[in-house]
Amino acid sequence: MSEYGLLSLVPPLLAIALAIVTRKAVLSLFVGIWSGGIIATGGLGLQRAFEWIFYGIAGRDAEIFHVRILAFTLLLGSAVAMIWRLGGSRAVRNWAIERVQTKRGAGVAAWVLGLVLFFDDYANTAIVGSTMKDISDNVNISREKLSYLVDSTAAPVATLAISSWVAFQLGIIRGAYDGLGLSEEQTPGAFEVFLASIPYNMYAILAIAMVGIVVLSGRDYGEMLGAEHRAAETGKLTRDDAQPMQDVEAELGDQHTDDPRLASFVLPIVVLVSVTVGAALRSGGLSAVALLEALAGGRLGAVGDQLYAAVTGASYAPALVLGSFAMVATTYVLGYAYGTLSLSESVDTTIDGFGIMLTAAIILVLAWGIGNVVAPVENDSPVPGGLGTGEYVAGIVQDASLAAEILPVVVLFTAAFVAFSTGSAWSTMSIVTPVAIPVAWNLTESHTMVAVMVGMIFSGAIFGDHSSPISDTTVLSSTFTGADLVDHVRTQFYYAVTVAMVTAGLMLVWGFTRISPFVLLLAGVFALVGLVYGLSTLDARRRGIDPESTRTTGDVALSDD
Repeated sequence: MSEYGLLSLVPPLLAIALAIVTRKAVLSLFVGIWSGGIIATGGLGLQRAFEWIFYGIAGRDAEIFHVRILAFTLLLGSAVAMIWRLGGSRAVRNWAIERVQTKRGAGVAAWVLGLVLFFDDYANTAIVGSTMKDISDNVNISREKLSYLVDSTAAPVATLAISSWVAFQLGIIRGAYDGLGLSEEQTPGAFEVFLASIPYNMYAILAIAMVGIVVLSGRDYGEMLGAEHRAAETGKLTRDDAQPMQDVEAELGDQHTDDPRLASFVLPIVVLVSVTVGAALRSGGLSAVALLEALAGGRLGAVGDQLYAAVTGASYAPALVLGSFAMVATTYVLGYAYGTLSLSESVDTTIDGFGIMLTAAIILVLAWGIGNVVAPVENDSPVPGGLGTGEYVAGIVQDASLAAEILPVVVLFTAAFVAFSTGSAWSTMSIVTPVAIPVAWNLTESHTMVAVMVGMIFSGAIFGDHSSPISDTTVLSSTFTGADLVDHVRTQFYYAVTVAMVTAGLMLVWGFTRISPFVLLLAGVFALVGLVYGLSTLDARRRGIDPESTRTTGDVALSDD
């Protein structure tokens, strides 16, 4: 357990509280990091704070993962700027005017697109956010609502299919089982455990269902109801004093063409997806020749094995950088082919695109920096040791005397608190999994309970991630939808808590009855429907508005004037 004890919770909680109160994410994160430096050194702590921030850029263990994500983010900013200048955004808007004329239609499109792009949450956030922003603007969906739709179909989807998230977790599951000292016959495969955990990953499944319920019903509650009512009544997609993470029109001005073409938007997106997926699979060892030979021979099992090995062994961060670079290169080619942008203008636009992402990049670096603050006290990496926040929380759970019936719920909220405090779902998985799996096995000697633990860790990590303003995926969701970061967190929090409470209730029922998780999930969906209708009615009545006013007002698309 961390030698700093309860003090290890101060930096992340201080940063989160300041962000919510002041709405100044950069200042809040820096103060949180600085407070960690003071606690760690017993002095001014500025040097330690800047060391943590510096290694926030490089990434722990010199893996340059964070550098690659920054490069991906900046290149996507350039691609967004190029698409804007080429008229791609206007072309999408013109297309949407004819085909997507309701909030429900735009919401369903965002929901479905989020489900399709399951291979990585960063790519999911970037593509869905960039694609849907102009379409949702056209029907007066608030930026807060769009950020929720994007964020709540990114990480949840990535934990339910073969993705970068699952590849990361499989390695941790193997390590946890190795530590149990079981014989080879007693040890199931990590992928087998993952498959068994899917129905218990209830927060992810119900979060996706919640998006569909909110979109199809057209009802909202909490801060989201206020945001949607504002957008519907006034046309203001953000509040007056909001600080959007990205405002392309304000930064770049007018588009450079009177003849916008849809290809200027669609082709770069297709290139991003194709190159990213292709590069990731290739890095995982997939051979096109071997795959074709297996297909030609009708060996479908071999095809599945090859794809599984490639996806779980892939390096996703380099693939994202390559895909985003190819996306920018495609916009250069289109600008030249259409005669819309000269090489000099394209270079200037690329640099302007970096500027669009500057605030997001700073917040990402500071969020990673506070991740170093809460990291283990002692580690083998060149990064100065942190305060051990995650280990402190996990140690409390491990030392507690828990009944098997309530263990899943305890792990759910432990993972949620670690993710909320650290801003990293992946760090949460790496901290909580090696603790939860041995506790579950020693308590029950049941592989089913181990699978439940994996599902609860995924669920808790995503819930905490959705609720935290220092989470990288929360930052990116706000960035690519052009929302204010703190406004996104405040509005999404009500829905995240609703889903988490339903999940906790279902898992308590499971703990005492062992009812099939599929039956419980169905009950959970019905519970969410009732809660959405009930809470939206009560909240609308409290505010003195029609609970369905945000669905009907603004449903007719705006003109193209």
